[in-house]
Amino acid sequence: MPYFDAASSAPLHPVARQALLAALDEGWADPARLYREGRRARLLLDAAREAAAEAVGCRPDELTFTSSGTRAVHSAISGALAGRRRVGRHLVVSAVEHSSVLHAAATHEAQGGTFAEVPVDRAGSVSAATYGEALREDTALACLQSANHEVGTEQPVAEVAELCRASGVPLLVDAAQSLGWGPVPAVWSLLAASAHKWGGPSGVGLLAVRKGVRFAPQGPSDERESGRAAGFENLPAVVAAAASLRAVRAEAAAESVRLRALVDLIRARVPELVPDVEVVGDPVRRLPHLVTFSCLYVDGETLLHELDRAEFSVSSGSSCTSSTLTPSHVLRAMGVLSEGNVRVSLPAGTTAEDVDRFLRVLPGAVSEVRKRLGAPVSVAPSPAAATSLVVDSLGKRCPIPVIELAKVIGEVPVGGTVTVLSDDEAARLDIPAWCVMREQEYVGEEPADRGSAYVVRRLS
Repeated sequence: MPYFDAASSAPLHPVARQALLAALDEGWADPARLYREGRRARLLLDAAREAAAEAVGCRPDELTFTSSGTRAVHSAISGALAGRRRVGRHLVVSAVEHSSVLHAAATHEAQGGTFAEVPVDRAGSVSAATYGEALREDTALACLQSANHEVGTEQPVAEVAELCRASGVPLLVDAAQSLGWGPVPAVWSLLAASAHKWGGPSGVGLLAVRKGVRFAPQGPSDERESGRAAGFENLPAVVAAAASLRAVRAEAAAESVRLRALVDLIRARVPELVPDVEVVGDPVRRLPHLVTFSCLYVDGETLLHELDRAEFSVSSGSSCTSSTLTPSHVLRAMGVLSEGNVRVSLPAGTTAEDVDRFLRVLPGAVSEVRKRLGAPVSVAPSPAAATSLVVDSLGKRCPIPVIELAKVIGEVPVGGTVTVLSDDEAARLDIPAWCVMREQEYVGEEPADRGSAYVVRRLS
């Protein structure tokens, strides 16, 4: 069964498995003890730290192993903000950061701090100049991911880092998605990553803090990991994480070329095979293994189930997943369609045959979901009987409001309007996105007795 969700968690790399099993026999003792078994464990921990630091591009004594990538992010933000409290309590993040960053920002605000979100363009990329404008005299920390976890867009880290350095603001880079593919430009101040994203075991994060960065760890601490990650190290997992990072880096150049060609094929063929599809994310500045597209008139959760039945494991940032009824914050910030969103992220070793079969299966899966939802086969114009129509979609979840809009847009004349009443938050994103895709005019949103009224003018 092809697994196409490496961006969530990559399969365990064979080197990680070998290192983990070996370390279970050799690294079970306390590395802080001076007897033989402890010294052996300390040698393993030190070797793992040196290997990981080399891959990250920092000194071994700048790198801390944490219990997860999320813990690394939270520790980095809280420690940097506390260390620079005399400067101010302002935090700058991009609007498409991982939820761990945004949750930390919200906690900071709840505790009396402030933060600013830098917007992104339709490809999901920040402008370095706009990011620089968000920096203030009281900015204590800036955060920018190296590459987006949902759409794969790479961010201008080097340019933003130079602006931060000129302003005296440390930059935290969330490198969880990109570290397995190569090092981050070396002008960052703090860096966080997660081993299970590159094929290491889960439960291991990396936190690197450059020398000279003011940093004050928050919460109870002990003598381990320079006081930045309390508790007994999971030494076998740490050893496996470092070994697998070195291994995937050695394979990255060749695998990047191979997977990028497969992703290019998906990006080109999906719009040809499936009507009314929007491929999102930057087509050039992107991770080599990840592509995201959204299908009009499709329930994202149902589509994922259809693909699962066809033995393909993919994920979604859609507004219609089992965990939430609101659009992904990344898709919302980009202003792109959230309906029927599919993220394909290919693990190392994915074959061209697997991708070809996915492209054969996808059109039928989308067609079946659209058929169940009663989606329009086409949006052909028809003689108009009224200059405006109102569609009542209150109480209906995505993609039903957009489907009902598409069914009636041809019933008003060119210049006429359709008003969609909806109390689903996703409509705020999906109706304007539909207008862009179908070349209609989105007039705007108006308050209604319940929910909102979304007004669309027919242009063709």
